[in-house]
Amino acid sequence: MRTLTPLQAPAAAVVAARLARGRKRPAPFVPGKSGPPPEPVSVVIPARDEEFRLEDCVRPLLADPDVSEVIVVDDESRDGTARLAARLGAEVVSGAPLPDGWVGKQWALDQGVRAAAGPIVVLLDADTRPKPGLCAELAALLDTFDLVSAGPRFVCGGVAEQALHASFLAGLVYRLGPIGPAAASPDRLLLNGQCMAFRRAPMLRADGFARVRGHLTDDVALGRLLARDGWRVAFRDAGALLEVDMHESAADVWREWGRSISLRDVTGSGALAADLAVVWLTLALPVMRLAKGRPTALDLGLLAQRFLLTAALRGSYVRPGPGLAISPFLDVLTAVRLTWSALRPSRTWRGRTYDGPAVTRGARPRRPDRSAAR
Repeated sequence: MRTLTPLQAPAAAVVAARLARGRKRPAPFVPGKSGPPPEPVSVVIPARDEEFRLEDCVRPLLADPDVSEVIVVDDESRDGTARLAARLGAEVVSGAPLPDGWVGKQWALDQGVRAAAGPIVVLLDADTRPKPGLCAELAALLDTFDLVSAGPRFVCGGVAEQALHASFLAGLVYRLGPIGPAAASPDRLLLNGQCMAFRRAPMLRADGFARVRGHLTDDVALGRLLARDGWRVAFRDAGALLEVDMHESAADVWREWGRSISLRDVTGSGALAADLAVVWLTLALPVMRLAKGRPTALDLGLLAQRFLLTAALRGSYVRPGPGLAISPFLDVLTAVRLTWSALRPSRTWRGRTYDGPAVTRGARPRRPDRSAAR
């Protein structure tokens, strides 16, 4: 492992530069800061087999005076998702059968946005727990930006789940930087598909969901595509107004988040190799050397930096606990899972299996022929 030291120093410099961008982070969302939205807001929720999570998302939206309508797109659910949404009072759009070449979420979102009446559209996943004021703050940013995404606070049910989740999250920050500051290039842009907002008319003109219809990491694909088109894109911290309960256990984190953590279908091979090198050299290697009792001075510096990041990530969790504190010791597992995701990406999601391009492509999305979807 000593032979890796010459490579470790430049990787550490890259990570330090990315983390330093955190000093320029815009302020997080503050409830009530912006006042009511200037125009009606439609919230679109794609839902496939979400009967047991949907209520905590829909109820607060229906009670929010800043929200004009809540649309649940039932994506051929095999449970009571549609019945629950209708009983709660949401408008239910019964999703049409999935066309060839489309990933299910993009197809559901495309239908939901077209059904929306409001000029401002907010997209939320069914596992989110929005609070009053979220949609107003998202809408306010659309005076300056064309596409807005927001990061939540995460709900983790146990020590192991939080530890693995926080290690995965640290790896993402090391690769792409913190929430807020603009990426150096559209090709390094990160968004959170659990929460996005935009104006409906420009999105329909851009045909955004159709152009990323074959990507499993649809949120990043959409953001990078539109940024290349000239859209102004923002990613903000909405932890005070948005919580997400994504996983049931550490095994679920490993399986479900690990499925797409490499962003393989939106990352070129060179950038993906560089990401793997950064994670192995700056996150995994110091822990491995520490375990052997032979860390270098650079290893110790990297470990100190990692624990500082752990402290900074406390605000990303609803209940930060001991799992967060021990997360650096799981960074070797993060490197293994990232590598596995890059080399053997999952092809299944929500009971559907997709072909190779949906999980392996690194090329930029193109405008497709929509005739097959009509």
